[in-house]
Amino acid sequence: MYTERAAPEAHGVLWRNTVSGGPYRVLPDGCLDLIWEGAEVIVAGPDTGPYLGDSEGAVFTGLRLASGVGPRVLGVPARELTDRRVPLADLWGGAEARRLAERLAATDAPGRILAAVAAARLAEAGPADPVIGEALAGLGAGDPVRLIAARAGLSERHLHRRCLDAFGYGLKTLSRIRRMGRAVSLVAAGIPLADVAFRAGYADQAHLSREVKALTGVPASAFKPTG
Repeated sequence: MYTERAAPEAHGVLWRNTVSGGPYRVLPDGCLDLIWEGAEVIVAGPDTGPYLGDSEGAVFTGLRLASGVGPRVLGVPARELTDRRVPLADLWGGAEARRLAERLAATDAPGRILAAVAAARLAEAGPADPVIGEALAGLGAGDPVRLIAARAGLSERHLHRRCLDAFGYGLKTLSRIRRMGRAVSLVAAGIPLADVAFRAGYADQAHLSREVKALTGVPASAFKPTG
């Protein structure tokens, strides 16, 4: 069973997942997560493909940080965490990570503590990079990367480097991942694939099929509702 709720103070989403069906698949979403596994906190970096897990019976509590927020909370560039799962102790040191784990183990609301810790670190980190905010706004508006770079007064290569630090990959990859997320949501809502392709911004249904398979490891039809 999976549940989630907004955590605006941490610019993220708190979630809880009880794995009861054996192997599971986590789709890329352009975000970094802090995950409490009951013994330690794990950092899940931004994925470029599906993450396959197998922890039947496990209960996970996580904080999914919005795109670009994770590096400010963790203190490391996102590019160092792309497609990786690492213990928080590797990033913050054993003592600090251990203190956090002790707090999480002693509470029945670990998500609240994760959000509070992330919010405190964001406050210490200072203002966000305005270029990253402009890049996300441009991406949301469907602007081409060259236009986003020009508005920021940067070359495309320089913008790409800034995005690697903030997101773990460039804007084109982040755009593909976000479009895939929209498509999967539409498929799961029962929308026909041809309509999904048009509404999510793919050239055609074949393009949708290739992109979803490349980013999730399964065909788009796998996300159709059952029953």
